Amino acid sequence: MRYRFSENEQFNYEILLALGATWQQGADVGEVLTAASAATDGDAETWVSTWTTLARSVRARAEKCAAHGRAVSARDAYLRAAGYFGTALVAVDGCADPEARLAELFPAHRDCFDRFAAAWDPPAERVAIPYEGITLPGYLVSPPGRSGALPTVIVNNGSDGPLSAAWTLLGAPAVARGYRALLFDGPGQQSMLFEHGVTFRPDWEHVITPVVDFLTGHDEVDDRRLVLAGISQAGYWVPRALAFEHRIAAAVADPGVVDVAESWWRNLGPELRELWDSGDRETFDHIMNEALAEDPALGAMWRWRAKPYGVASPFALLTEVAAYTVAHLTDRITTPLLVTDPEGEHFWPGASRRLYDALPGPKELVAFPAAEGAHLHCEPMGRALFEQRVFDWLDARLAPGTPPARG
Repeated sequence: MRYRFSENEQFNYEILLALGATWQQGADVGEVLTAASAATDGDAETWVSTWTTLARSVRARAEKCAAHGRAVSARDAYLRAAGYFGTALVAVDGCADPEARLAELFPAHRDCFDRFAAAWDPPAERVAIPYEGITLPGYLVSPPGRSGALPTVIVNNGSDGPLSAAWTLLGAPAVARGYRALLFDGPGQQSMLFEHGVTFRPDWEHVITPVVDFLTGHDEVDDRRLVLAGISQAGYWVPRALAFEHRIAAAVADPGVVDVAESWWRNLGPELRELWDSGDRETFDHIMNEALAEDPALGAMWRWRAKPYGVASPFALLTEVAAYTVAHLTDRITTPLLVTDPEGEHFWPGASRRLYDALPGPKELVAFPAAEGAHLHCEPMGRALFEQRVFDWLDARLAPGTPPARG
């Protein structure tokens, strides 16, 4: 089953994500479909301007509601505006002046999310997580009417999604079930990349361990019931961190990822792979750069996905991405881990099963078939079903009186 709103595969998927966000009030169906119908297929300038116009309109409504004391209406509109600015961002590298568009849109996205977080009940706590001489920015969001040390979900975002998506995909359902949720930007993610130039790293345990250190010192966090849950490329970062950080009670990888590079090579073909394997960097870069120049949409998508790595040369980029693998580390993962396995996974097909089969500790593989409408990468159109299956599993693992299994 396929849902088709745009001939551009990336844009089509972004529309699905936006529609799925309506389950957690991160978008509105009518707003999304109206914007989708107005955006010319494959045209980055039109995509960015359409979603930016929508975001500004919704932000203006949020400001008006806030000025009149309509706190709930303002809060919800700020979240939608943040999501729409985030949707606009994915195509900036196809625009004539990408840096200018990024400099305009990312601060607007984050300002709207800040205002949403401040309007939450209770207001989200802005946090700064110590990390290698600097800090990682984040938000600790709590459920209404709860106090004391609560189980806490560390929400590990993917490679390029906005924080508003991390909230609707994992943070909101966690808080709705009585967990605290920690949202943060790690190296290469959002503010750390766009504002500080800090890029990805493959050894993600050096990111998650400081996060766990921070949470274990927080009075309102039950450090015996920490969850690490990751979406998209965090399906690699989660198991990578678990191989070294053993204070996590349970974890989720949506989907499972063994080798990040698989998502790159499956679109390039065996001949280019053979050329890369030969070590002929000059020829490889020449062929790749010509192909990216001839196809503006492909070039824009490549630059957007490459940006968090901070590597310009296609040959060097793929060499860097090749280091992002857990194939040699799975025997060290003993933390209970739920791995999602959505039908039609188009970035890492088959990887969820391979990761699951390699895990030596407690594990669960949860299928999301097309017959239930919850298929595709990160189950964009099956959010209710995703939440029920994943969080019911977590609730059982972390139930009061149940000693959590530790890795």
